[in-house]
Formats: sequence, structure tokens, C-alpha cells
Amino acid sequence: MASLELRNVNKRYGQGQADTLKNINLRIDSGEFLILVGPSGCGKSTLMNCIAGLETISGGEILVEDQPISGMSPKDRDIAMVFQSYALYPTMSVRDNIAFGLKMRKIPQARIDEEVERVAKLLQIEHLLHRKPSQLSGGQQQRVAMGRALARRPKIYLFDEPLSNLDAKLRVEMRTEIKLMHQRLKTTTVYVTHDQIEAMTLGDKVAVMKDGIIQQFATPQEIYNSPANLFVASFIGSPPMNFIPLRLQRQGARWVAVLDSGQDRYELPLSIEDGQSLEGREVILGIRPEQITAASEGGPALRAEVQVVEPTGPDTLVFVSLNEVKVCCRLAPDAAPRAGESLALQFDPDRVLLFDANTGERLSKAPEHIPAGQSGNIAQFVAR
Repeated sequence: MASLELRNVNKRYGQGQADTLKNINLRIDSGEFLILVGPSGCGKSTLMNCIAGLETISGGEILVEDQPISGMSPKDRDIAMVFQSYALYPTMSVRDNIAFGLKMRKIPQARIDEEVERVAKLLQIEHLLHRKPSQLSGGQQQRVAMGRALARRPKIYLFDEPLSNLDAKLRVEMRTEIKLMHQRLKTTTVYVTHDQIEAMTLGDKVAVMKDGIIQQFATPQEIYNSPANLFVASFIGSPPMNFIPLRLQRQGARWVAVLDSGQDRYELPLSIEDGQSLEGREVILGIRPEQITAASEGGPALRAEVQVVEPTGPDTLVFVSLNEVKVCCRLAPDAAPRAGESLALQFDPDRVLLFDANTGERLSKAPEHIPAGQSGNIAQFVAR
């Protein structure tokens, strides 16, 4: 196991070209699982290739166990990589595919046999060792590709979108297998994906990337509850966070966010610290679907017409219009109305976030902890 640190890493292809990676800084401790997540073209695979040594960096440093490795060749970095395409040798058996890297390092045959048996048992593919890749399913081929990397016992594992070629059901199964494998081995791992569900479920730390820049580097829960900007808030979460444009209004000593459903208006009270010049400022209110619920009888509520209902099994997604934008609410199945009906909604003000409409940066800070059942006062975190 080994720590991994990137200091001001840049990557540029050719003179006069824009940087593909821009001042990447992050560190994960020994045994941690790092997810690099973002849309296609954001630079996550390029960054992984730089860590592996398949790409040279244009500036900065990459360190393993606090020792620089930027000038080393890939074979000397003690890093194993699992590719999206599996990259198995079609004429070799599963056993020989797993053993290939060890044979190239002239490991004694007894040790090779021991390692092959170890990873085959770990990945539950002992019964497949005699087969060729063409005789395997996609999930089995991915296990073999993982086994080839595991057999080396490297300092760091790199996974480059390893599940993207699998169907949805198999992706879920393999995701669980990868997490179980990491829990057993405790080896430092970097995993690239564009799937935010994989990012949230697998990672100890998540780096959200866009245009070669790390937008936020934190734990999955921190990123979900306290996204740094509109991009992170929209990318992480399924269904994504609702964004409602509005102008803040002052009413005496308090601020309110006015929500209009077309058939009702609702003034969501906000407590904002003195010195914040927000009057008349265009902001975006962000709130997760599960933080908008059916109103309890007698409590403050906003009535809105239901436009679309999407049952998902454990809950139901209900869409309404607020401030002329579509807003998603996550309701219990027995509380779900029908399209065209009127629904009374209530909001969890302790989870509301505010974003600057021009820069996209978050203006509010989500609370670190809210006791169960506490709501109605967001003075401690809005616009801080």
C-alpha cells in the first residue's frame, strides 16, 4: 500500500495548445479509494495515464509514498492498470492471461501458480482457468483483466472505466465485487468513471473534474451535501438537484425566497448574516428532490399542479413547475398523486443551498450536522 499525491500537475499537447490538465492537486492516503469522475473530455483518463506513466506531464510532480515518480518509466512505477477494453490475449487461457505479467518479470513458476490460484479464488473464477477469453461473458472477462492486475500485488491499482462495456445489471454486480475486493486488499486505488452512481458508492474520496480542472475534492457525502458550485451540484445526484432561479427579497429583518407555482406563492424564510449585499441579486436556489415532500396537515405549504409522475418502486418522482422551471420531488409511493392533481409541498429549509447565478459558485454552506427532525432555521449556514 502507498500514498499518492499530485502537486500542480499540468498536461499540454504541443506548443501553443491549451492545457488539458490544469494545476491538479490532490492526495490520497495509503489504502484509500479515489474516484476521478466527470463528463467525457474532462481530462480524467488523461490524468490516470499520467499517473501510470503512459503520458508525460508538462509540469508539476507525481509522488508515491512521498517519492517523485514523474521521471520513471511505467514498468518501474509498481502500478497495475485495468483497462476499459479488458485487453486479454485471445490465444491464451485464463490462467496464462493472469500469469503473463508475472512471467515477464521472471517470477518462479511455483510463485506464479500460487498467485494465480489466489486471485482466481478472490474473483471466483477458479472454474474458468482453462478457458479462452472468447468462451467468457463480459463480466467474466473483466474479472480476468482484474485478476491479471491483482496477481502483481502492486503499490497502486488504476481502473479506467472498467464497467462501461457491461450491461446495467452486471455493472451493479461488478461494482459490488470491486468494493468487496478493495475492502479485503486495502490497496490504494484510483478509479476513473463518468457514472456518478459509481463515484458515490465506491469512493473514499471523489475528485469531480471539468475542463481539466478539479471542481471539488472531498468525500462522497461532502460532495453530495455541500457541492462547491452548480456544476458539481448538477453532476452528482440521481435525480439531480433542483435549481430554481429567483431574487432574494428583504422583509423587515429577514430575507425570503419567493416560490411561485402558478396557482400559489410561497415565501421560504432565509436568515442571512449581516454584511451580505444580496438584495435584488440574482441567485439560484438548490434543493434535492428528497428535500421537497408532501406537506403535513396544517403546516406551511405551497400548492402546485402535478405535471408528470414517475414510479420507481421504492419511491415516486413527481414533477411540478416552480418559478417557471421543472422541479422534481421524491415522494413515498403511497403519497404520490396523479398528473393534473394539486399537491401541497413543503421544503426542508435546513438543506437549501444558494448559488450565484453569474459565477455558479455556492453562496451558502450546508450544516455539518442537523439533528433528526430539526428544521425551519437556516441562519447558521446560508450565505456564510
